[in-house]
Amino acid sequence: MQRLIRGRIGKLGIAIILIFIGLVGRLVQIQLVSTESFSDSRVNLIEASVKQRTQSMIIDEGRGRFIDRHGNPLTHDYYPSLILFPFLNGLDWPKEELASILGMSTSSIDRLLEDAEKPVVVSEFHGPVKLDEEQMKKINQLDFPGVVALYRQFKLDDQVAQQVIGMTGENEGEFLKRYKEKVSKENYSPKTPIGITGLEQAFDEFLLPEGETKLLYHVDRFGGPLFGIDVRYTGPSNPYHPVSVKTTIDKDLQQMTERIFNDYQVKKGGLVLLDIETNEILAMASRPALNPGAPFDDEGAKNVMLERHFPGSVFKTVIAAAAMEENIVNDESTFNCDLDIQGELLSEEKERKGVLNFEDSFASSCNHTFGELGKQLVEVNPDTIDAYAKILGLSTKVGWKGDVFHFDGFSQIPAEEKGVVWHDDKDKKVSLAVAQTSIGQKEVRVTPLAVANMMATIARGGRAEEVKLVSDIVYKNGATLYSFPDQDMEQEERLSKYTVMQLQHLLREVVVNEKGTGWRFRDLPYEVAGKSGTAQTGKKLEGGGELLNRWFAGYFPFQNPKYAMVVVELDVLYENNVSSVYHDVVKSIHDWEMLER
Repeated sequence: MQRLIRGRIGKLGIAIILIFIGLVGRLVQIQLVSTESFSDSRVNLIEASVKQRTQSMIIDEGRGRFIDRHGNPLTHDYYPSLILFPFLNGLDWPKEELASILGMSTSSIDRLLEDAEKPVVVSEFHGPVKLDEEQMKKINQLDFPGVVALYRQFKLDDQVAQQVIGMTGENEGEFLKRYKEKVSKENYSPKTPIGITGLEQAFDEFLLPEGETKLLYHVDRFGGPLFGIDVRYTGPSNPYHPVSVKTTIDKDLQQMTERIFNDYQVKKGGLVLLDIETNEILAMASRPALNPGAPFDDEGAKNVMLERHFPGSVFKTVIAAAAMEENIVNDESTFNCDLDIQGELLSEEKERKGVLNFEDSFASSCNHTFGELGKQLVEVNPDTIDAYAKILGLSTKVGWKGDVFHFDGFSQIPAEEKGVVWHDDKDKKVSLAVAQTSIGQKEVRVTPLAVANMMATIARGGRAEEVKLVSDIVYKNGATLYSFPDQDMEQEERLSKYTVMQLQHLLREVVVNEKGTGWRFRDLPYEVAGKSGTAQTGKKLEGGGELLNRWFAGYFPFQNPKYAMVVVELDVLYENNVSSVYHDVVKSIHDWEMLER
């Protein structure tokens, strides 16, 4: 019996020893062996331990930001902020001195800290107090742990040009694809947010954060402060980063155009506004608007100003240029505008316009005229229409591109699509297909950005330049890292001065001619020149009716051109907001300029 008891005791002792050895082994693994990669989940135990004892507040996420042409913030900004830490509750701290500096009562400060579990931000932007430099200096002179005044980063509430700026997000696979060496050599986390659309994507490598800037304080297991260890400011020591990307956008004009689009409740479409002298984008609006909660559900993340669309009669500008340059039309030319592009009598009597000369044909947008001219051009040379579409920048990408540091062929607007004139060269031998192409139908599709650039080119006298959306990349200290130079588009040919002058005259006639389709703009304080367009899309609703694209593209003031602008409304039935939006934007720009002077 005793032998049996001794045997059981021995086995129990061995079991206890084995359990103890196992626990010691586990402790060794946790404390010494797998401290940075514990379990299948590869948990960093050191980081987890520090997080458990440390509370923090992010002051700056470290990613670069976007500013407008005047330096105004477009994405986020830095505001003077007072940070109060929750462990101040119940301590004897200089509350009265702080209240005096802020000009508020101590009871108000108590209410701010009441039941706080994380640091409280008291700032000009997101709080009840407006701080200035002198107040910040006095607060920091209190020299008490948990009371800190500094500039903190805030995301702006009034976000503008959201499809232009784009979005960021976490994507480990894409991060490793783009920046494998940064993970292996520079200790970047693959969870670092990266740009996925717009300028955020195009300039992502310049904008990547070198690390967050934080306020840290250490606590005991009850959440109380560990004294002897002050609140610490930690962050990258690089004085040059993060950088700012200086866009060509004018925030005032961008807000103005977006407000007008909202007023008219445009569901799909947009606007491009260019500075003719510099060929820089001043404003670019796109609808549907971005829904930050579900950006890809309703195509709100897309910038439709960079996508191809059927242009309709706007494309007649190309045919007019080609016809004049190739000398197949003159002042004596006449066209029977009672006929359609197939030479048949128009069924709707109200659409019949009688016999018109070339100038009136352009002003009234006579399809028969340009169908006939297109056929004559193709008879001379099958590639004539292609050539003039290229000269005017409609069949190429027009955004700025070039070599920037180690980036070969860097593009400011990589999402820009290239325009299309023909889908199949065989169509050049089909009379109806040529006529349809000549009035901006069939397979013709161009981007609103390219159309705006065409108008700017004509207004400048025929000189085609690449469109800029960013002017500079600026260091944190204000010095310039890189300036994007103005660049002419690569062209083998350009229009003659005479043809350009005639195009300018034709575009103005669209507004002032009694037969012109741009009559709505005659009363504006700026003289407008331009071309309207209505394109069939081939999309039909179940209840009947075909969806149309409606355009107006032009420039102003006519005598001293300053702005080129395109407004387009896509996939609409009969309602047409284009003229109203264009009218209101031109008038608003005039009024804005009067205030700026």
